[in-house]
Amino acid sequence: MGSFLLKGIFALLVVLFYAVSLTVAQDCSAVNQCATGCCSKFGYCGVGDEFCSKENCVANCDFKLGCDAKNPCKGGECCSKHGFCGLGPDYCAPEICVAGCDAKSYCDPGYGAEYAEIPKCPLNVCCSKWGYCGITKDFCGDKQVQRPSCSKSGSLERVIGYYEGWVGNRPCNAFYPEKLPLGVYTHLNYAFATINPDTFEVLLPTQKDVDLLKRLVALKRADPDLKVLIAIGGWTFNDPGQPTQPVFSDLARSEENQRKFFRSLITFMATYDLDGVDLDWEYPGPDSITDRGGREEDFQNFPIFMRNLKTALKSTGGRDEISITIPASYWFLQFFDIVELEKHISFFNIMSYDLHGAWDKGNNWTGAYLNSHTNLTEITDAMDLLWRNNISPAKVVLGLAFYGRAFTATSRSCMTPGCTFESAAEKGPCSRENGILLNSEIIDIIREKRLTPTLYEKEAVKVVHWDNQWVAFDDKETLKMKADYARGQCLGGVMVWAFRERQDSRAMLLVGLSARV
Repeated sequence: MGSFLLKGIFALLVVLFYAVSLTVAQDCSAVNQCATGCCSKFGYCGVGDEFCSKENCVANCDFKLGCDAKNPCKGGECCSKHGFCGLGPDYCAPEICVAGCDAKSYCDPGYGAEYAEIPKCPLNVCCSKWGYCGITKDFCGDKQVQRPSCSKSGSLERVIGYYEGWVGNRPCNAFYPEKLPLGVYTHLNYAFATINPDTFEVLLPTQKDVDLLKRLVALKRADPDLKVLIAIGGWTFNDPGQPTQPVFSDLARSEENQRKFFRSLITFMATYDLDGVDLDWEYPGPDSITDRGGREEDFQNFPIFMRNLKTALKSTGGRDEISITIPASYWFLQFFDIVELEKHISFFNIMSYDLHGAWDKGNNWTGAYLNSHTNLTEITDAMDLLWRNNISPAKVVLGLAFYGRAFTATSRSCMTPGCTFESAAEKGPCSRENGILLNSEIIDIIREKRLTPTLYEKEAVKVVHWDNQWVAFDDKETLKMKADYARGQCLGGVMVWAFRERQDSRAMLLVGLSARV
């Protein structure tokens, strides 16, 4: 009797053991459903008829693959035979891929050259494990940029100011060269000359520009150390529809065109007693991407153009300063070969302003948010693009703005950075442009409406708002913060776009930015 009982217990334990083993081995059941795929009657997750057919499936039976041979990936990736979308050999290899098999990642995170469009990212930014370029932790992990470091009490070699040829046309606060205080600037750049698209001659737009340039150069009589350069180009020079839009690209690709330009430029500089040239090409790169009239070959051609220009100016007896403006945006800067360009120029002027504006609306990457156009945290990210490429900080000049970017907020109850805007702000009486307020206009608004600006210390900007209007700007306090940043990064100087009134230059003196400091 006891023996029979023991045998029965043993048999029961064996059954229980197999039952538990089967339960543990199973991936799924009618209750414990698959995270991905169909649950078969045998308790396993998968795809295909053996898992998803009516006679074999017990749960998740309507599961659909991410893709198949007849239904390619919606994002354009490769579709693997297992029904999943992705890039690289695990998805795109001939023996694995069933649809979209020519898809490639942008950069190569280790997939192999045949699976990526380019071997590494432009400007040495990081390639993520998914094959895309960027600078955030998602792309770079724990990698850190090696930034230059200097004392914030050091001096700056250059203080550059741009004089706009049209500033005298304003209905109020017109500003003429004679109002510039001496001893503040090392360089003055007259903006802008143009280039004849047929002959490649350097020209001033109007007779009034001729008069103003002569008056600007006349300041050298009282300040013999001052240098005056002609700035050529500008944003509107490269606007779609302008006859001048392709001119820089046409120059860069043709040595014959360059020779015409060099002859004219050298004569122009001698005529007006100028010390050099500042080229403002906005921007090189394929027009299909930038919409700025350039070509893919500009990347290789621009440094050769600058090398030839440097050689041509050696014969001028000292009229040989060459600066170029560069953007603070990765999107546009990637089309500048900054490493090669550095070899042939005196310095870069980085346009570390206009980082935000009304154009952000409708942009999926930025969005219509209230943001400062001179945010120091974003400027720091932009400068890192230079340090990633070992550009000498002594050849970098930081851009400062003597105006604010202003917006009409969506809601008066949400007026802090990060809230949304509806449009550019109302025109100022002097600036006469929606979304732009001169510093003098901002000061007047603050006084009239008795406003107290808010300092955002990390961003090194100030903000005021009234009614549904919002503007971010720089004053002597935030200019000093940016000047300290420039010194701390060992930069070769600062430049301002653009002095529009005497008090702007006085602000430079107040923060210790002058040619004599």
